Amino acid sequence: MLVFLKLGGSLITDKTRPYTPRPERLDDLAAQIAGAMQDHPDVQLILGHGSGSFGHQAASRFGTRKGVAGVEGWRGFAEVWYQASALNRIVVDSLHHAGLPVITLSPAASITAHDGKVSSWDISLLMTALKQGLLPVIHGDVAFDDERGGTILSTEDLFVHLARKLHPNLILLAGLEAGVWEDFPSRTNLVKELTPQNSGSLLPILGHSASMDVTGGMQTKVYEMLALVEEVPGLQVLIFSGEVPGNLRQALLGDNPGTLIHR
Repeated sequence: MLVFLKLGGSLITDKTRPYTPRPERLDDLAAQIAGAMQDHPDVQLILGHGSGSFGHQAASRFGTRKGVAGVEGWRGFAEVWYQASALNRIVVDSLHHAGLPVITLSPAASITAHDGKVSSWDISLLMTALKQGLLPVIHGDVAFDDERGGTILSTEDLFVHLARKLHPNLILLAGLEAGVWEDFPSRTNLVKELTPQNSGSLLPILGHSASMDVTGGMQTKVYEMLALVEEVPGLQVLIFSGEVPGNLRQALLGDNPGTLIHR
């Protein structure tokens, strides 16, 4: 069973305070992953994480997502890479301390983009890591772009590309929100299942992220995942809160603690 897991930037950092990780939360999430993987060694996991209050600060300042040009723009490109990489090391440290055989495969070093989308990515090293029982880690990162000069690719951008190639069984998106709300921001009615058939009335009222996110909020995420489950046979996507104790482990073991998106 192949699973993609994203730890959202708002979950692993304090997005209201620049460059502020949440080490206790990261350690807890890492322990849940380690426990689930021990219980189900047949699961192959690709882990991604957002940039949170690290990469989004520089990205917003320099407008890197929209394109890169000039000395100042390219300095900004390098700064976004530096901050995203700094957070990645913090995430990997927590996973390593939990006993997981993690290895980061940096998107910036392996992906070429075209107009803000992945155009080429040699995933052979990622596949080798999986085959050898390692836990490959990717993350939201800068990429050289043959149309924009440079851009930023979110973890969801990377997962969409990989899903089309690898056909995972499940994509887990762990953030702060309990899932998709019918009445955001009131948050009284949680949608337990979302399909292309029942989504029409909900999409116009979905809220955006409450904190800064240069790669899109909840609405963008739901649109992308609804399209993806129609495209990839058998794929299910679960959006849930990683704040609730034990939720991540439950999700990895097949439970639904949030909103399940499927055909």
